[in-house]
Amino acid sequence: MVVKTAFRVIEIVELFAREKQPLALSEMARLLEMPVSSCLGLIRTLEEQGYMYETGRRQGYYPTGRLLAMAQIIAAHDPVLDRVRPALEELRDGARETVLFGKFRDPNTVVYLEVLSAPQSIRYSAESGETRPAYANSMGRALLSTLAPEARRKLLAATPLAPLTDATLTTPDAIEQELERSPARGWYGNLGESIPDLVGLAWPLRIGSEAYAISVAGPRYRLEPRIDEVAAMLRSACLAIEHKG
Repeated sequence: MVVKTAFRVIEIVELFAREKQPLALSEMARLLEMPVSSCLGLIRTLEEQGYMYETGRRQGYYPTGRLLAMAQIIAAHDPVLDRVRPALEELRDGARETVLFGKFRDPNTVVYLEVLSAPQSIRYSAESGETRPAYANSMGRALLSTLAPEARRKLLAATPLAPLTDATLTTPDAIEQELERSPARGWYGNLGESIPDLVGLAWPLRIGSEAYAISVAGPRYRLEPRIDEVAAMLRSACLAIEHKG
């Protein structure tokens, strides 16, 4: 269930992240496809709470630094990310590719909880909070492997498995076969199935009773020749996190 007012506030924050400049009320309302009166009410509320300010008379509105300060406080006290971040950083530095950490948002969808970008100019880019379909995602496959076989088969049978590239596996049997051979080779993969020239390697881990996964993703020409090397780093990172007190 979507609470409309809360969703609108999130839309406003995302709008400023995209536009990166002050916006007049009428422009905000147009971009958000909402009545000017409704937009004004939201902006006035955010302004009164110190999250928005008017840059000048009739010059538009912009978020204050309070939004960033609150976000930084929240992020700094995330108990899961605090536990995993050192291992993620070590993995990113060793693999020199983008490292992602996430879990199921729902049984069909992966949500990225943390993204550490590669130090390379050509790299896989994503943001925390982004979601991906589990069936064609390396992290999603690692997470699917943690489900009971019968539950997983029912889930895949009920999921639309649309081709994202010519390489996408689009039948439950093909995905099951891929999952079955992944533990022995030491990685769950996405070799050009979501983006043609992208390779993703992943491995699952548990923190408490919750299943998570870590993925390393990068350009195919650079990561594919190093699969075994990077997969070993990936498994070591997962093991270090699981054993951390």
